[in-house]
Amino acid sequence: MIRVEGVSVDYRGRAALRDVRLVVGAGERVALAGPNGAGKSTLLRVIAGILRPAVGTVELDGQSVAALDRRAIARRLAVVPQAANLPFAMRVEDLVGLGRLPHEDPIRGHRPADRAAVAAAIERVGVGHLLGRDARELSMGERQLVLLALSVAQETPLLLLDEPTVHLDLRHQVEVMELLADLNERDGTTVVAVLHDLRLASAFFPRMALLDRGRLVADGSPGDVLEADRVREVFGVDPALVRLGT
Repeated sequence: MIRVEGVSVDYRGRAALRDVRLVVGAGERVALAGPNGAGKSTLLRVIAGILRPAVGTVELDGQSVAALDRRAIARRLAVVPQAANLPFAMRVEDLVGLGRLPHEDPIRGHRPADRAAVAAAIERVGVGHLLGRDARELSMGERQLVLLALSVAQETPLLLLDEPTVHLDLRHQVEVMELLADLNERDGTTVVAVLHDLRLASAFFPRMALLDRGRLVADGSPGDVLEADRVREVFGVDPALVRLGT
């Protein structure tokens, strides 16, 4: 599904990524972890084709991301950013409907299948109570859930998320993690998510890729990746403070 080969990225004169190699197979669920500034979000943007690496290549299903136009990429992957600012008024249902743009008829617009996909996404994420509201007036947590519904409506085989639980309370954090697991296990969606909460990552993701100062330093099960010496070295904390899920 994803092949990142020898990718390096410089950002404002600083090495954001250095010689990163990562392969994610179809149907996997992978958490990208690491301290602030490790390169997690940069790697996500490179995979999505938003940011081009100075060195290295990225492929989706064997095709170079650099050779795909935005519509082709949008049919292959959906991106859930950290809650974004909206430049103009838009009802929640219309915002979720943007997820159908890569699929809709350019002349006729939304078809019944598109409207059904939007309704199903709203129900699955549980944001029906927000319908009719201006998305700009939502709390950051509510807006994050609406953006997740947009990505579900997009119906892509790959889902990329940048800290999807950052603005949510504990109950909604767990619900989002359960939804991602369900999308992965029931629908076969490949999920790659940047996560700061190591407990959530280890509890809901069977594979973790750990970045530190722009380099991929470990890749495997959370238990193997977050071994005591590595936690101490990468995060600079007592490993005993990091209580992982099972």
